[in-house]
Amino acid sequence: MKRKTIRLALAGCGVAFALFAIACSLVVRSEAWCEKIAETPRGDWSANEAADYAKNCLFE
Repeated sequence: MKRKTIRLALAGCGVAFALFAIACSLVVRSEAWCEKIAETPRGDWSANEAADYAKNCLFE
């Protein structure tokens, strides 16, 4: 019973951390996001990042 409680508590902490990390990430379309992506080498961009950068930072 005690191990189950510990596992549940650790899972809850993991979910809370994941939600915190998502909430603190830069918002696409923000000026800070555009600057961060512009500083990243183009070879390291994902296809989604490239599309979002073109749509939101180049063609404003």
